[in-house]
Amino acid sequence: MNKSFAETYFSFDQVDWSAMKQSFYDTLYMTIVSTILVIVLGLLLGLVLYSLGRQKKASSKFSYTVVSIISNIFRSTPFMILMVLLIPFTTMLVGTMLGAKAAIPALVLSAVPFYARLVEIALREVDAGVIEAAEAMGASYWQVVYKVLVPESIPALISGITVTTITMIGYTAMAGTIGAGGLGSLAWQEGFQRGNYTVTMVATVIILVIVFIVQAIGDTLTKQTDKR
Repeated sequence: MNKSFAETYFSFDQVDWSAMKQSFYDTLYMTIVSTILVIVLGLLLGLVLYSLGRQKKASSKFSYTVVSIISNIFRSTPFMILMVLLIPFTTMLVGTMLGAKAAIPALVLSAVPFYARLVEIALREVDAGVIEAAEAMGASYWQVVYKVLVPESIPALISGITVTTITMIGYTAMAGTIGAGGLGSLAWQEGFQRGNYTVTMVATVIILVIVFIVQAIGDTLTKQTDKR
């Protein structure tokens, strides 16, 4: 017998709320841990790309090209394919290919190059006159980095990590289809495969709420740090 629209999507008595709660925590875990790692590694890689891009030596240009190609490979590979390719590495690293921990390596490797490019762009947009003034006053390279480049580009860096985090939330949902856990896994296994579309709908709404919260926090921090 065909179900009505309300019976299909709003039969909340068919939702296992304890499983939904655990899946929510798994999604938060994957997102938070991955975001912290992406901020650190992406900022470092972005600084490397920026530094190599500024130099005119042939060796620096070659190094920049190599790093760019490697970054583009990871950034361009579809997440599902990347996660499957990394199963042996993930198993060796975390001891399993299932669960929230298993999704983190793929999440980080896919997001770090993306965020690094945003970091590089943000650093390039810093006024060259400000950098030259700092160098003229005898500031070392690292002093220019943490006293000029990073402070001046903070709004763009925050905006970049906001976009990256939202992208990773979507990736956690995809990772759930191959056993990574989280809301995506629940929506796929309990929702789609068992025909319980209420579970899929609830999981989707929760993911959307997380995205809206992340976007709101990112927008607020960007406005507060923007000096213009």
